[in-house]
Amino acid sequence: MGGLPVFPYTTPVERGTAKEMGIMASQYGPSFILEIGDNFYYDGVANVSDHRFRDTFEEVYTAPSLQVPWYLVAGNHDHNGNVTAQIMYTQTSERWNFPDLYYPLSFTVPGTSDTVDIVMIDTVSLCGNVLDDFHGYQPKAPENLKVAEDQWTWIEEKLAKSKATYLLVAGHFPVYSIAEHGPTECLVDRLLPMLYKYRVTAYMCGHDHNLQHLRTENEGIPLDFILSGAANFIDPSVEHVQAVPKGSSLFHWADLSALGGFVFTEVTANNMTFNYIDASGKMLHQTSLLPRKL
Repeated sequence: MGGLPVFPYTTPVERGTAKEMGIMASQYGPSFILEIGDNFYYDGVANVSDHRFRDTFEEVYTAPSLQVPWYLVAGNHDHNGNVTAQIMYTQTSERWNFPDLYYPLSFTVPGTSDTVDIVMIDTVSLCGNVLDDFHGYQPKAPENLKVAEDQWTWIEEKLAKSKATYLLVAGHFPVYSIAEHGPTECLVDRLLPMLYKYRVTAYMCGHDHNLQHLRTENEGIPLDFILSGAANFIDPSVEHVQAVPKGSSLFHWADLSALGGFVFTEVTANNMTFNYIDASGKMLHQTSLLPRKL
């Protein structure tokens, strides 16, 4: 959602997306909202009283229907600034929930015994930071190897223990993407085998400024990749279309004439449906995923 570091601290795409999110949320009443990194362009925030919390977040997502819990992770631009301040802001805002760089979430589908586990991860700590969002750089290596390894261990433990009906992992960098940044080698090497092993339903990310849906299979079991990064900028690049497994790219959207887009998710005992929506309210793409087979 990140806005800009200069007045008015937002972009037309952010405002357009926020407006349609409010309309959609008023119709469907979401339980919560996920924000998966680059919360503040270009260099995060300076401290917990930084005006960007107000100007780029609180006074943009003003619809009553958006006054629900927001759960966040950090992106590469957030790590350029004071990530600890974003974590501390959890104590200031009623809806901002960012308890740590990585943390687990668990929900029960209303009226059922079915559950949704979401493992929120910090891909920058795992893989390293990148210089900016506009040259397709790959992260080279984690800044602190022990911190990275501790998180890798934690991720595997959380995935191994989950018996949830739907198991999601959410981080900023993509595993697979056909756009400017392409696949993240670090995540393909270390995270992807875990996603397959523990039968994760989907991996959700941002980083590339478009909307994408990719799907691969392992031993006949599908794994979906949900990329939603068009809520502040839009980039039509398909530079890495040959860098993902053949046939895995099912949907890509980056309409420069639009005012952004987002993904709205509905969960029932029977399926989990991801709806890709543009800022005019148009349904762009939809996919329904089945409960895990454990």
